[in-house]
Amino acid sequence: MLDKLAAVENRYEQIGVELTRPETVSDNALFTKLMKEHSELTPIVEKYREYRAACESESEAEALLSEGGLDKDFKELVEAELIEAKENKQIFAEELKILLLPKDPNDDKNVIVEIRGGAGGEEAALFAAALYRMYSMYAEGKRWSIDVTNVNETELGGYKEISFMIEGVGAYSRFKYESGVHRVQRVPDTETQGRIHTSTVTVAVMPEADEVEVDINPNDLKIDTFRSSGAGGQHINKTSSAIRVTHIPTGTVVECQDERSQFKNKEKALKVLRARLYDAAKSEHDEAIASDRRSQVGTGDRSERIRTYNYPQCRITDHRIGLTLYKLDSFLNGDLDEMIDGLITYYRSEALKQQEG
Repeated sequence: MLDKLAAVENRYEQIGVELTRPETVSDNALFTKLMKEHSELTPIVEKYREYRAACESESEAEALLSEGGLDKDFKELVEAELIEAKENKQIFAEELKILLLPKDPNDDKNVIVEIRGGAGGEEAALFAAALYRMYSMYAEGKRWSIDVTNVNETELGGYKEISFMIEGVGAYSRFKYESGVHRVQRVPDTETQGRIHTSTVTVAVMPEADEVEVDINPNDLKIDTFRSSGAGGQHINKTSSAIRVTHIPTGTVVECQDERSQFKNKEKALKVLRARLYDAAKSEHDEAIASDRRSQVGTGDRSERIRTYNYPQCRITDHRIGLTLYKLDSFLNGDLDEMIDGLITYYRSEALKQQEG
C-alpha cells in the first residue's frame, strides 16, 4: 500500500507542476481534466501525509524513550505522544485503505430515478408519491435541482409511475443504493376495519449517460407524439406535445409529457433513454463478473425487497444491512443521510474484505 501511496503523491506533484504551465492553462480540456484528477487525489495525498507525520512522531518518541535518562514528567509526556501517534497511525491507515478503493466512475453524475407502484393498487400509487416527496426533500436539502420527465397520476393524487432527474455533483453516489423494492405497511385511509395493508413500490436509479458513452443511431428510434393528459383524462394542453420514443433494437420505450414544448419533451426523453441503455449495459457487465465482486458495486437488485416502511411502529428497516431506525416521519421528510451513510459504510467494508482477501 505504501508504494502505491508514494506513486499517488508523485503523480499529484506532477499534476501541480503541469497546471502551472502556460500551455496547460491555454488548453481548456486538458486543464479541466488535470484539475479533476488533482481534486480526486488531494484527499488521498493529504491523508498519506498525515499518516507519515504520525509514523515520524512514533519513531521520534520511541528514539527518545530508548535513550533513557528522561525525568519522570518528560517521560510521561513522550509516552503519551507515542500512544497518540500509534493510534493516529492505525486510524489513518484504515482511512487510506478506504480512499484507495476503486471509485465508481458514475458517482459524481446526475441521476435519473423512476418510481413505479407495484402490488397494492391505489395504496401503492400513494406510497410512490410519498417516496417522490421524500427524495425531492432530500435533494432540496443538498441544494440539488429536480426535473420531472414523466408522471402518470391517479385520481387520489398517487403515482402509477413518475420519472425525474436530480442534478448535482455526487447525486448518483447517494441515490444508487435506493434501487429495489420498497415495502410499506400501513392502514390506508379507505380501510374501515383498521387493518394494516402491505404494498410495494419499485425504484430504479440510473446515472445520467453522456452522449459519448451511449451512441444512439437516429434510425433506431421510433418517435410518436400525443396529447399530454393528467389524472382522469384531463388534458394538460390541447397540442400533441407529449413524446413517446421507442428504441427499436431493444424495445425500450420512454414517454415524456412534462413540458409544453415538444422539443423539450423529446430532449428529456432521449436523456432517459440514454440512461436506461447505459444502465442495461452496466447491469449486463456486473452480471458477468463474479458474485463476490458484484457486492462491491452496491447498485441493488431491483427484484429484491430492500426496505420496509412500517407506519404503525414508525419504523424503517433496510434489509441489506439490518439497520432499523425509529424515525419514519423525519425519514419521509428527506432525513436519509443516516441510512445512506450506513449503506456506504457496509459496501465499503465488503469491498475491503474482497481487496484484502
